Amino acid sequence: MADAEPVPAPTSNLALRIVSAAVMAPLALLAAYLGGWPFALFWGLAASAVLWEWTTLVTGAGWIVGGIGYAGVMLAAPVLLRSGDDYGFVAIVLLFAIVWTTDIFGYFAGRAFGGPKLMPAISPKKTWSGAIAGTLGAMIVAVLVVSIAGGFDKTTIAMIALLLSVVAQFGDLLESWIKRKFGAKDASQLIPGHGGVMDRLDGFWAAALIGCLVGLLRGGWDGAARGLLIW
Repeated sequence: MADAEPVPAPTSNLALRIVSAAVMAPLALLAAYLGGWPFALFWGLAASAVLWEWTTLVTGAGWIVGGIGYAGVMLAAPVLLRSGDDYGFVAIVLLFAIVWTTDIFGYFAGRAFGGPKLMPAISPKKTWSGAIAGTLGAMIVAVLVVSIAGGFDKTTIAMIALLLSVVAQFGDLLESWIKRKFGAKDASQLIPGHGGVMDRLDGFWAAALIGCLVGLLRGGWDGAARGLLIW
């Protein structure tokens, strides 16, 4: 009797994450560069996907209402930050750099160094080493980004990156808590290797919210990006 043929190994989750990111990141950057209605459309689609995932994930009228606010922030915060012609693109690129670096450094440092868990009851795989590495990496990359753009106080930008990196990690933990509460591993399977749009944008959602609030408080409705970047 012939031996059974080996079953091909499934594509690793990391490989799927890399491929998905290689597709999504350029699209997000292109939309940010174009601004205007292409940018609003991009985030409108993202917000719609988030609202759909939220309503399929949670139960109860109060939670559904919360999803409207969650999705609304996903649209409004990036659009308000991008609306400034002078600094909007830089603000969005800085947000991307902070959130993506936090995620990447946190993932690899956590796997490499391990150690005490950050919040094991909510997200068992996240470690303090990953959280610290993600934040430090985000601060360094943020300074590099504004060095290319020019004209920004690097110490201030590093502190902004510190704040937004920590906030992004809390956004990640918040979504993990919501999924755990409703017994779900992923918000959906829309993005291979990442789960759902919520799973991919939880950190960006939180960082964009706080970044936008800081910008609005300092720069007003027509100068959110300036208010965030110029001190």
